[in-house]
Amino acid sequence: MTIAEPITLTRKDFQSDQTVRWCPGCGDYAILAQMQKTLPELGIPKERIVFISGIGCSSRFPYYMDTYGIHSIHGRAPTLATGLKVVNPELSVWVITGDGDGLSIGGNHLIHACRRNVDINIVLFNNRIYGLTKGQYSPTSPQGIRTKSSPMGSLETPLNPISVALAAEATFIARTVDVIQSHMGDMFRRAAAHKGVSFVEVFQNCVIFNDGAWEPYSNRKVRDDNNLYLEPGQPMIFGKKRDKGLVLGARGLEVVELGEKYDEKDLVVHDPTNVELAFLLSRLDYPMPLGVILEVQKRTYEDGLWGQVAQAKEQKGEGDLRTLYYNADTWTVG
Repeated sequence: MTIAEPITLTRKDFQSDQTVRWCPGCGDYAILAQMQKTLPELGIPKERIVFISGIGCSSRFPYYMDTYGIHSIHGRAPTLATGLKVVNPELSVWVITGDGDGLSIGGNHLIHACRRNVDINIVLFNNRIYGLTKGQYSPTSPQGIRTKSSPMGSLETPLNPISVALAAEATFIARTVDVIQSHMGDMFRRAAAHKGVSFVEVFQNCVIFNDGAWEPYSNRKVRDDNNLYLEPGQPMIFGKKRDKGLVLGARGLEVVELGEKYDEKDLVVHDPTNVELAFLLSRLDYPMPLGVILEVQKRTYEDGLWGQVAQAKEQKGEGDLRTLYYNADTWTVG
């Protein structure tokens, strides 16, 4: 018997023959490149990987991945992903969405995919704007932003995607930035390894309609003073000189300077299994928490469902569809 050698995949194997049609300088290019670089490291055959999207700039993603893909309708990608994962649990299913697609018309579907803990990976590109429809405010746009649909300033309070995922009971929640490539790749790897729903928010820059939305957290000159890189079991230290940290105060997490009054022993140690700590982190914008905010283990929806199917077969037998149809009075319509 001849044993086939395992195929080693490269980034090129995940690049499709389609011309990428995003605006020059769009942050989506960086996310696409990192995804294509990361997938070969997972050791999953291409034939078992599926990308599903809704509508928006981010939703062109499946065209550019040389895998199976579905470009579906507005906001409904989590629904298709749920059905696909349930009927074929061996697949690695990725949902690509944006702040408009995922949190506006698709908000209902997103929260229920998280609540059910379907073993899918949801990557939300957050650029705080509607890009495909040319610059209207989105569910994550800051209050007061002036856009084509809010010329006098948006009156709406923005959604916090991480807090939404937490409230929806997602079991893996992370955040990264489009231009911090190695960090983004690590988040994708850890999301793929998680058994259960994974939610990854990516700060993504729209150079045309909302350029610089994430400047404090993406600009090399200042980002180290504004970003908190979370590591399990490590104290929450940040700053270019690593001279600041977080302590737990009466009103939540508070920033302190390390020195005479505080040292590393006083700082909060990151525990991604602590849901209460995860919520406190989700409310911070200085410093901005990046990394795995929450990772807990729960039974997945598909495991529970197939367990019920097996139990029903054990109790009642395999079943027969024809018998089910004809087990009572029937009639034929001529």
